[in-house]
Amino acid sequence: MRTTTLGTGAVEVTQMALGCAGIGNLFRPVTEEAAHATVDAAWDAGIRTFDTAPHYGLGLSERRLGTALRGRPRDTYTVSTKVGRLLVPNKQDSHDDDLANGFAVSATHRRVWDFSADGVLRSLAASLDRLGLDRVDIALLHDPDDHAEQALREAYPALERLRAEGVVGAIGVGMNQSALPARFLRETDIDVVLLAGRYTLLEQDGLAELLPEAAARGRRVMIGGVFNSGLLTAPRPGATYDYAPAPQPVLDRALRLLEVTERHGVPLRAAALRFPFGHPAVASVLTGARTAEEVRDTVEQLRRPIPDALWEELHAEGLLAEGTPVPLSTPSKELS
Repeated sequence: MRTTTLGTGAVEVTQMALGCAGIGNLFRPVTEEAAHATVDAAWDAGIRTFDTAPHYGLGLSERRLGTALRGRPRDTYTVSTKVGRLLVPNKQDSHDDDLANGFAVSATHRRVWDFSADGVLRSLAASLDRLGLDRVDIALLHDPDDHAEQALREAYPALERLRAEGVVGAIGVGMNQSALPARFLRETDIDVVLLAGRYTLLEQDGLAELLPEAAARGRRVMIGGVFNSGLLTAPRPGATYDYAPAPQPVLDRALRLLEVTERHGVPLRAAALRFPFGHPAVASVLTGARTAEEVRDTVEQLRRPIPDALWEELHAEGLLAEGTPVPLSTPSKELS
């Protein structure tokens, strides 16, 4: 699978990355066996980039990913994790679950926002322990929306020092919005942005500022949430968008996208997966999975040929704004 180097360092990401929130029991339980099989299927498909976070299942995702990767040569894969939320043990035994935060795990810990330099060090140390690794390749500031100044003033310099010392290979920010990551690109020396849900076939907020900024500075963007929380896999009443029921105007737009892709004999999810690669700053598309079957289907859809006429009709119908870049029609020219 094709790889791209981040920044000026030696960290490489594959064109598809496995998002590991699912194996951290996102919304519903996943067995240990299914989690391991999911990572194995990704490996067998050529995926060598794996993204996780302490937030995902209160550390469960990191533990499961580390177990699944154990025994594989360390220099053959890239692990991305995040800082900004410390996991603090609950003081009393609790039988509550963590579903209020989206994960079907026991609420043994609580999340505490911390973008201080010390918080960065403590977070990474705990992540390394859960992963069973001596280093992570990419460290991302995780959702600093309400902590922008501290993240810029304290957390970012700490990550910069860790990169200079070789403790991490690349640093960046991972968010569900495009404005603050664009500011990080302008004001810091991050290597990568993980942008979730804001550069998809459904919406292209990232095209206004973030992606041009990244391209101009020679920085790379990883795109997550290409299905907009599932809406672009099967748009129908009750489908989710941003982890909530899709508003009717958003659902209507998704249904129009579906009509166009079906006219060209292309599954909507295949077009959604391929769309971000039209922009030169995009290095990788990150998709979540909780089963081996989901991984295999996603890789198959990514490699499906998509005719130029499909993109042309999306432009003509106003479903893509004029000037929105689209991928090449021949997968072999982009994807290997």
